[in-house]
Amino acid sequence: MTNNASQLAAPFHERWIGKRYQDLLEAFPVVVVTGARQTGKTTLVRESPPSSAWDYLSFDDPEVRRQAAAFAPALWEGSREIVLDEVQRAPEVLSAVKLAVDADRSRRFVLTGSANLLLMKSVGESLAGRAAYLVLRPLSLGEWERDGEPSLILRNLLERPEEAPWSASAPGAAEVSPWSVVVRGLMPALLGPAGKEAQAWWSGYVATYLDRDLLQLSQVDSLQSFHRVMQVLALRAGGLLNESEVARDGGVSAATVGRWLDLLQTGYLAQRLPAYAGNRTTRLMKMPKIHWLDPALGAFLAGHYSADAVAASREAGGLFEGLVCHHVRVLADLLTPPAELMHWRTYRGDEVDMVVEHGRRVLAIEVKATRRPAAEDVRGLRAFLRGSPQAAGLLVHGGSERRQMDRRIWAAPWTDLARGRQAAGEWAAGG
Repeated sequence: MTNNASQLAAPFHERWIGKRYQDLLEAFPVVVVTGARQTGKTTLVRESPPSSAWDYLSFDDPEVRRQAAAFAPALWEGSREIVLDEVQRAPEVLSAVKLAVDADRSRRFVLTGSANLLLMKSVGESLAGRAAYLVLRPLSLGEWERDGEPSLILRNLLERPEEAPWSASAPGAAEVSPWSVVVRGLMPALLGPAGKEAQAWWSGYVATYLDRDLLQLSQVDSLQSFHRVMQVLALRAGGLLNESEVARDGGVSAATVGRWLDLLQTGYLAQRLPAYAGNRTTRLMKMPKIHWLDPALGAFLAGHYSADAVAASREAGGLFEGLVCHHVRVLADLLTPPAELMHWRTYRGDEVDMVVEHGRRVLAIEVKATRRPAAEDVRGLRAFLRGSPQAAGLLVHGGSERRQMDRRIWAAPWTDLARGRQAAGEWAAGG
């Protein structure tokens, strides 16, 4: 029942996480590639060697699902290496995959899914010790522009917090308006002509999720209420997530909001950014923040359909923060193991938008949409570093200026995170 993989007609943009994907294929019998629908999971596994030459099956095919339910091992009979696509549509196949690799560790499987298999309640079998997990997110701006290797600014600041993350000879950063990116989005499907009709595409994306994925994952009593809650969450993008307030504004119970947030996170449409608790001597807020898979999804749900509308909106700061957070996540995923992302806020009002933690190394990031960073913009970073003196601070802004703001605090344009080394210039460490 296996089909040989074939070259896909759509142009393939190299993904920064592709090297990590290939390394995992060599080290593990099972590699699970998850992420939201339309982030390019199928394209990645069918265009990247060696899985580009493997047999391929999709559980979108009803016949393949029927075979999985009847006797899953028949699906890979005669195949040593196989890609099983959209596996969340047939989670019962995981137990058969587990038995197959336990019987023969030379077998190789790639499983893809548009829902987080680690969170799905219907998945009872564990692939612990057998599988590696990789999340594919929307494109970075650098991947979109095909401008070379990923930025090293995150790694440099984590490893050498006392040094400038760029070289003195690095060229000035070319400004890119964040608002056009926020309103269009970074999903691969928007690379071509569809990019001119991004709002129509996002409308169809939301409808497809509601009609297809959501109903498969869980029972939702009212799609209209669910859509209203998504809109309420979009208006809080980048802010603290108070589920009781969302419930009030959305006209549902707090328990329902919590359950629906879990669904959005399972489908990778939204993610909670947990609170950082590294400093034990300061009273900290414990509420998470909310960010969307792609800031354009948040902008669309909030009703902002043009770059000018986004820039002038009350939500502009939160949506810009979401754009930066997306690129920080992309770079954090490239570290081994992937770095953790959190936020930090005290009851006194001190805060930083993101805290990147990689082992014992910490980087605090503050995001400001301003084009001209000012001393007041790093007040929260200074407060954080008083409790974490070995960490570094980074002020990410909407302009083009790079400079040192304080001891261990640097300011850089958002494009230094979003674009590759070719566009950002040679970096001081490893560049």
